[in-house]
Amino acid sequence: MLSAPTIWVAVGFAGQALFFCRFLVQWLASERARASVFPTAFWYFSIGGGVILLAYAIHRQDPVFIAGQAMGLFIYLRNLYLIFWSKKGPSE
Repeated sequence: MLSAPTIWVAVGFAGQALFFCRFLVQWLASERARASVFPTAFWYFSIGGGVILLAYAIHRQDPVFIAGQAMGLFIYLRNLYLIFWSKKGPSE
């Protein structure tokens, strides 16, 4: 059976893997467009990685890491909100 510290290290690496996926998605989309673009999937991977890394930071009781991940989540959620709002258009 895996120990709790080993499981938490795996959780941390899972969050880092999602963060890597967001950069991979962004890079591939930019290469296809021949311009810098941020597809919606970038923000979903950011939220997934941010939530997992925030849980890891809370477990580690690291206030610097917690503050950084919490602020990042706010920014990622705000970007998704702006994407959906721009597709919908301003409300009347």
